Amino acid sequence: MTGSIRTPDQRLRVFISSTLKELAPERRVARAAAERLHLAPVMFELGARPHAPRDLYRAYLAQSDVFVGLYAERYGWVAPGEEVSGLEDEYNLAPRHLPKLIYIKDPVDEREPRLVELLDRVRTDDTASFKYYSSVREFGQLLENDLATLLAERFDASRTAAAPPSADELPPAETPRQSSEISLPTQLTELIGRDAEVHRLDALLRRDSARFITLTGPGGIGKSRLAVAAASRAADHFPGGVVFVDLAPVHDPALVVNAIAAALGVRDPGDAPLVEKLTTAIRTRRLLLVLDNVEQVLGAAPLFVDLLRAAPGLTLLLTSRALVRVSAEQSVEVGPLALPTLGRGLTVADVLAAPSVALFVERAHAVRPDFEVTPENVEAVARICVALDGVPLALELAAARIRVLTPAAMLERHERGLPLPVWGMRDLPERQQTLRNTIEWSTGLLGESEKNLLFMLGVFEGGFSLEAAEAVGGDDALGNLAVLVDNSLVRQQDLRERSYFTMLASVREYALERLEENGTLAATRERHAAFFIESGRDIEIAIEGHRQRELVQQLREDTPNLRATVRYLLDRREWDRAAEFAWYLYLYWWIGGLLGEVRGWMDVPLSSGDELRDETRAIALYFTRAITFWQDPAVVVVAGLTESAELFEREQNPAGEALARVSLALAMLADDPPDPARADDELETSLTLFRESDDAWGESLVLVSLGRVALLQNQLHRAINRFDEGLAITRRERDSLGETIALHHLGWAKLLGGDLGAARGLFARSVTLAAELGHEEGIAYGLEGLVAVVATEGDVDRAGRLLGAADRLREERGIFNAAAFSFHRGIVERILAGDRAGEFATARVLGRELSAEDAVAEALSDAPPAAVTVSRPSSGALE
Repeated sequence: MTGSIRTPDQRLRVFISSTLKELAPERRVARAAAERLHLAPVMFELGARPHAPRDLYRAYLAQSDVFVGLYAERYGWVAPGEEVSGLEDEYNLAPRHLPKLIYIKDPVDEREPRLVELLDRVRTDDTASFKYYSSVREFGQLLENDLATLLAERFDASRTAAAPPSADELPPAETPRQSSEISLPTQLTELIGRDAEVHRLDALLRRDSARFITLTGPGGIGKSRLAVAAASRAADHFPGGVVFVDLAPVHDPALVVNAIAAALGVRDPGDAPLVEKLTTAIRTRRLLLVLDNVEQVLGAAPLFVDLLRAAPGLTLLLTSRALVRVSAEQSVEVGPLALPTLGRGLTVADVLAAPSVALFVERAHAVRPDFEVTPENVEAVARICVALDGVPLALELAAARIRVLTPAAMLERHERGLPLPVWGMRDLPERQQTLRNTIEWSTGLLGESEKNLLFMLGVFEGGFSLEAAEAVGGDDALGNLAVLVDNSLVRQQDLRERSYFTMLASVREYALERLEENGTLAATRERHAAFFIESGRDIEIAIEGHRQRELVQQLREDTPNLRATVRYLLDRREWDRAAEFAWYLYLYWWIGGLLGEVRGWMDVPLSSGDELRDETRAIALYFTRAITFWQDPAVVVVAGLTESAELFEREQNPAGEALARVSLALAMLADDPPDPARADDELETSLTLFRESDDAWGESLVLVSLGRVALLQNQLHRAINRFDEGLAITRRERDSLGETIALHHLGWAKLLGGDLGAARGLFARSVTLAAELGHEEGIAYGLEGLVAVVATEGDVDRAGRLLGAADRLREERGIFNAAAFSFHRGIVERILAGDRAGEFATARVLGRELSAEDAVAEALSDAPPAAVTVSRPSSGALE
């Protein structure tokens, strides 16, 4: 009987199995994902058939090409006379050769016991690929990517194979992408005395069962150096990348996701929860994350577990003074360096063989190259290392004094001048007391102004420039800072033409305690905030011009301090200063992909219940509405932006009003249906306001937006004129971001006008500028523009590779692509509907293997396309 029953559609068939009502939203998303790929979803709700249910789904399964199973809480109904539910029966009856894509919703309130049993069986099925998802949106992304991969891998075989392949011949549903990304701190000195530990950790990291490893030990024991060395050694085991995440500036566990996302380059423009974007970015990568200084954010443990669950190829290597205490954790205690044996007959060779002495001598050579261990000083050197318990940071701080103190004098001062700290730290472990004693001893040898500067530098998060140190510590900071660097209390590095400084976490903690002890912490934090607010005010206009790239990079380096400034202002309920500061740096938040975080900041004053100044409320409304027009109800967004514009107008801030009206126009264009006429009115008003304010950056932004409206209205020549005007302004002002945007839009106008050569050049230039600026969204848009060019020229293979690269970039960087602004999709849909869909899908999968750098190189290559005649794109490409 089953052989005569046919599925409703003869295309590649995807059988979707789940409980019906419980997972109705997921089923709708699954159907849409399959249909976008021109596959046939096989679902009971698509039409009744005159057959018994079991016969029906047995027949459907026999003729299907892919099995998709969705599971949440319910096991499903068991019919009278049956032993299992229809849900389990569908899984049981699926032919063994059928690729099985399994998606399990997690977390859920409670799974029914029989479903738990079924899922335990599914997890051991070597023919099934299973993944977890937390939202309908995430599930849709997972499914569409997995189906696209399967389509590419099996397209040719599906047309020619006489019989289904065996299970052993099936490739995995999704092959993890390769990446050469290794982002670890550069180490300027040799790691001494840790060979055995590095070897042990390297072996542990290569075990698939060890995915959550915590290096524990007191501050200054060398956990971070060891973690970086082991991660570097094991890098070849992680083709998806090795990335270091410094959590020292993070004090709120809720912000750990921001730090991880920033380290991975995942942007937070506010269009979706950041944790969803992060999960999407890492879920298919074999990736090692090194999380440093976890002890202050132990509350982030649930996030770590969720990431491990969502990304089977992820391994976490943590450094912490305390265990995280989750079930998957494997702890490795980091001890001190081995000590020399004291006693009669000490020889120089024996003492130098001890790793603690080797480190002391190596660091001493950094400040006094002619220092050597001799028979005369060997006992003093050995006793110093023993007195410091072999703690690496304590040894480094002591060695920095060798320039002015002999080992004997140093030992005498150490033994005479370092009682236990008297500010409440007597209950610390012995090694921690040793480190703090050494820090106190090192600072005790400083002059008063040098000590005060050290304490004040403790308010910086992550690092600081010389200018920032002078603003907080006074005009004599330069000389005092040099002394702190010489004594290894502060570390210096050159970032391009800028000197940048950092403090180790243990030294920073000591500095903050001393500030609090002497009652100057609040005043120092205010000077810190005042410096960055004033810097933001100075940068507001400058970042729109020729210094844009330089200032964006500078602000990236200072981002931990920018966050600390906002946190300080919000904690003090200084709503006006917080809003002004956010507004000064609007362009940086945009380029840097941080608008989602700013939205969270501005939600605080809006929900405080306090009466806000008009301009403060205008700014807060702008940040909380302008970035959500593609996800929040239009009525909410439009009302908020309208109020924002009116408040800016009342405050006589024409540039603020104009920017609010630009966003209001974009919201109207993104509405369903779009309202280009009203959007055009708002943009014309904005253009007048920006010109009256002599705001060239805003003027170019509006001109490009007006050109977009003209394109949507099929007014091609008007659009080109607007884009040309905007482009001329951005080039005059040397505004790289604005030029990138204008070039991209002008490229589309030229393509629609049939000038493929001009379009190619414009898109290529936009990609180049975006890459130089580090603006991944601009790179993705430029790649998608070139997809349209090469597809129109007939080079379907290259179009697929470029689109795959753009897909990967958007996925791994969390870049949302609003449907109203995705002009390439119409061209892609036509390829998928044609007879070269398989070739395109295969190339698209291969394109996902390209890194961002490789994708840019691919986009800018001059390989001639195949000579294939195709019709030029119509205005439908904009839809």
